Amino acid sequence: MAQPTVEEFLDTLDHPRADDVRRLRAAIMASDAELTEHVKWRAPSFCARGVDRVTFRLFPEDHLQLVFHRGVKPEETAGFAFGDDTGLLRWADTDRAVLTLGDSADVAAKQGAIVALVERWVRV
Repeated sequence: MAQPTVEEFLDTLDHPRADDVRRLRAAIMASDAELTEHVKWRAPSFCARGVDRVTFRLFPEDHLQLVFHRGVKPEETAGFAFGDDTGLLRWADTDRAVLTLGDSADVAAKQGAIVALVERWVRV
């Protein structure tokens, strides 16, 4: 069975925060013409140069997060450094961070900062 496109996935997404996912996903995709996307871990994932870099975490359903990741190969993570002047990222490891999204008003208020973080992350 073929993997659904992100559009197909979002058309059938039954999640309490589906509108926030759609809105933030659209803003992220509009920010960088080189970004691509697909479904990974049952959620939209953004790729730079064909490599997954930022993925929504939608489950369990009381969560809405973005996972910022670098890859599993040592050459992808060696010497990696990223400065977060927003304070929005919680570091799960030296090469992986999680951004927890609050309610819809919080997402709207922080959307510009979130998009800027994604833009910077995928370029590192």
